Parts: sequence; structure tokens; C-alpha cells
Amino acid sequence: MSVELNHTIIHARDNRESAEFLAHILGLEVGIEWGPFIPVATSNGVTLDFAAIPAESIVMQHYAFLVSDEEFDAAFARIQQAGIMYYADPHLKQPGKINHHGGRGLYFMDPAGHGMEIITRPYGSHEQTPTAS
Repeated sequence: MSVELNHTIIHARDNRESAEFLAHILGLEVGIEWGPFIPVATSNGVTLDFAAIPAESIVMQHYAFLVSDEEFDAAFARIQQAGIMYYADPHLKQPGKINHHGGRGLYFMDPAGHGMEIITRPYGSHEQTPTAS
């Protein structure tokens, strides 16, 4: 068997709120609560298990999702419709823009303060220099 990431735990102030937020943006389903976890499964079999912990214990993490162009368009539309601030860069210095790195990408924050990213091509899979628009 080759090594694969199976699941990861994402800390949240409210595990249901965070799971539903991300599932909505990405067009995924929220799974059935299991113990302290609210799962959201991705199409490559990785499960994001949201767990509620005290807000002061949450350390910001970054999660990047590779999506098709159609999925990007749909997620981007949901982000805009919800009035969620998005950025072209991980340092949040280019608000209201997306990046072009041979594909398209953007960053946004989830309710617990984690940095979320959607990209249409993996970084380094092209020869172009990233730009924002």
C-alpha cells in the first residue's frame, strides 16, 4: 500500500459551523457527527474532521484545495454571494483579487480563523510568474 493522507483534525470554535461553512463553499457534504467530530470528505478520500476546542487554543492553519475550473467558478461565486473577503495572496495583502499562477487561486478565512485556499493548478506545474487580478 502506498502512503496516503486519510484524515486530519481541524480545530474550530464551533465544529458544525466550520464544517458547514467549508462544505458550502466547496460544494461538499457534511458527514454524520462521529464522537467529537463533524466530517467533511473530499473527492480524493481525505476527511477533514472538525473538532470544537476553546477559541484561545486554536492556532491558525492553512488548507489548500485543488479544484477544477468549474468548481473554482462555483466556489468563487459562493464566496462573493456570501460577502466573504478573499485575497490573491497568503499574506492577505491583495484583497478582492485572485492570483494567476498558470491557473487561478484565492485565499479566504474560515470562521475559526484558518486560512483556506482554492487553486485550479498546483504551484510549480507551470512556467509562468504568479500575478493578481
